Amino acid sequence: MATTPRRRAASKATSKAADSTAATTDADASEPTRVAGWETIVGAIGPKVREVRQLHGLSLQQLAARSEVSAAAIHKVERGDMVPTITTLLKLAAALGRPLGFFVDDAEWAGPVGVHLRAADRPVAPADWAPSAEGVDAGAIAVPNERLRAGAVWARIEPGGSSGDARSVRSGEELVLVVDGSLTVDIAGEVYRLEQGDSLQFPADRPHSWRNTGRRAANVAWWYLHG
Repeated sequence: MATTPRRRAASKATSKAADSTAATTDADASEPTRVAGWETIVGAIGPKVREVRQLHGLSLQQLAARSEVSAAAIHKVERGDMVPTITTLLKLAAALGRPLGFFVDDAEWAGPVGVHLRAADRPVAPADWAPSAEGVDAGAIAVPNERLRAGAVWARIEPGGSSGDARSVRSGEELVLVVDGSLTVDIAGEVYRLEQGDSLQFPADRPHSWRNTGRRAANVAWWYLHG
């Protein structure tokens, strides 16, 4: 049977409507992908700020002083609770020595696999490692970041030098190796006398302190993995 002009018109209208619906559906389907891409980029800003800050051995307060951005704001950015303005991101990028594009590039981390800290560029030991230490010269030899969790300190402890009156209590575990000299470590009342080459591993959540009771300086390597 021949198709009447009216039925042809109806058929064309139906076809156009179907094409329009399909186009709308395709556009709607692609929209979440586009938005998700931007969300991924924005969501990566905070972790990148935290990783580079920790790579430089900077506390939130130290980065705040360098960048003129409050420590509270930096903390929110790192946690993903706040999207930084372009001005804030420019300040952070300048303070961390990274180009702005580093923080908004959606590519994976392009830095080296390892972190090489030269002795001449060694950052100071983390403030919470031994906040009350006396007679100690310490520097960080490994700084935890987003990819690498372990941290380590190289310390020269003069005779009589100690962790101070406060007894540290943290989560995780620690390992100390006496490279030269000797060190006395007290862990929850258990006293260990470490000589050259000795090591001691212990849970950091037990109250602990240490002192160099020897007659010469002690050089120690101190690893920590805080949970």
